[in-house]
Amino acid sequence: MADTPRGGFKKVWFITGASRGIGALIAGAALADGNAVVAAGRNVAAIVERLGAGRDTSATLLPVALDVTDEGEAKAAVHAAMEKFGRIDVLVNNAGFGLLGAIEESTDADVRRMYDTNVFGLLNVTRAVLPVMRAQRAGHVINISSIGGYRAAAGFGAYSSTKFAVEGITESLHAELKPLGIHATVVEPGYFRTDFLDASSLVTAPHVIDDYDATSGAVRRRATQMNHNQPGDPQKLAAAMIELVAADAPPLRLPLGTDTLAAIEAKNAYVAQEMAAWRRLSASTDFAA
Repeated sequence: MADTPRGGFKKVWFITGASRGIGALIAGAALADGNAVVAAGRNVAAIVERLGAGRDTSATLLPVALDVTDEGEAKAAVHAAMEKFGRIDVLVNNAGFGLLGAIEESTDADVRRMYDTNVFGLLNVTRAVLPVMRAQRAGHVINISSIGGYRAAAGFGAYSSTKFAVEGITESLHAELKPLGIHATVVEPGYFRTDFLDASSLVTAPHVIDDYDATSGAVRRRATQMNHNQPGDPQKLAAAMIELVAADAPPLRLPLGTDTLAAIEAKNAYVAQEMAAWRRLSASTDFAA
C-alpha cells in the first residue's frame, strides 16, 4: 500500500461509532497521525463537535451519518467516502453496545437489538467496504471485539455471544482476504475507562432472578463499582491502533490490556486441562481403523 494516497495523508480510515468513546479516540489519534478519517455515527453533530471544532479539518475529516443496522446507509457512507477521498485503507468496526444480565434474564428484544448492531451491523458495513478494498488489493479490516469475545462469563453471556460471532467472522475474513492483500484483525480490549458501563453503552436486563444473585447478580454489582475505575487507559488503546495499522504483518488477534491477557491465558489452560481429561472419549468416536 502506498504511504501517501492522494490528498497528502497517510491512509484513509473509516470508523463506525465515532461520535464518542473509543471510536472518537481512535478517530482523533488517526487524524493526529496524519491520516484522513471518515467518522461515521448516528450523531453527526457530536462527531463535528468532538473532532472538528476549533480547527480546519475539511480536507481530512468526513463526518457521515450511519446507523449500521441500515444496509443502505452503510453503502451511502462508503459512497461518500469514495467521492471525497477515492479510497478506504482501514475499516474499524467499532459501533456496538453491551447487555448485562443472566441469559434467562435477557429479553428477546434486547438480545435481537444487540445482534442487529454488534453482528449484523458489522456485516453491513464490512460488505459495503470490501468491494473497495478488493479493487485496491489492499486494506485492513479491524473488528472491535472484547475480553468477552474470547471467554464468556456470567452476566455477559448474550453480549459475549455477539463478540464470539465477531471473532468467527474475523477469522474467516482473515483466511478469505489474505490472498487479496487485505488484512483482518480482531481487537480484544479488556476493561478500559470509557463510558461502556454507562447506560449509554450498556443495557441492563430489567428482570432480576434471585437464583442468579451469586453469579450474574454479583457481576451487576461489580460493574457498578468498576464503572470509571477500569484499569485500561483508552488513550493508550487509540495509540495501539495506530501501531497496529502501521505493522507490516498485523496479527489476526490483538488482545489489549493485562486483564485480557490473563483471561486468555486462563481459558487456554482450562481448555488444555479439560481436553486432556476427556481425550479418551473425544478420540473414541472415529470409525475403527
